[in-house]
Amino acid sequence: MQEELLEVVSETGEVIRTLPRSEIHGNPSLIHRVVHVLVFNEKGELFLQKRSMNKDVAAGKWDTSVGGHVNSGETPGEAVKREMEEELGITTCDPEFLYTYIHSNPYETELVHTYYCTYDGEINFQEDEIDEVRPWSLDEIRLNTGSGILSDNFEHEIEKYMKYVTIHTGTKAQSIKGTK
Repeated sequence: MQEELLEVVSETGEVIRTLPRSEIHGNPSLIHRVVHVLVFNEKGELFLQKRSMNKDVAAGKWDTSVGGHVNSGETPGEAVKREMEEELGITTCDPEFLYTYIHSNPYETELVHTYYCTYDGEINFQEDEIDEVRPWSLDEIRLNTGSGILSDNFEHEIEKYMKYVTIHTGTKAQSIKGTK
């Protein structure tokens, strides 16, 4: 199988060059694009995926509903549709773009493009990359933040989302970083 080719980008998303994934992962000075989709059900619960133990990033951690790389030559919108189908088997949801941000840790730096959708259909997750998928209430997420079971990327994502909701709806969103 051929290695994924990813675009190294600036903080604003301008493509600098294309490199194999193996050269980008492990080097946080190289920013690459990823997409996240926050998939909520009609009850307002957020689907999270438990990453397989064989993943090189956040193995065994609960993570964003859908997340994946934007491949070389691909737009974030194309990557969202591909990743939703690959990871959860969802083809009937039309995600809406919310925001972008930079997420960095000692392993990698990502320019994250976050989308949102509401979906109550069947989920058929990719069993070689995901161990489990289930809906979580925002209270349950808040109670587990900082416990080590959620990926650092997801904890950053949910904070961004809660701030976005507060700013764009005029409604004070309950902080995820509440007391445990």
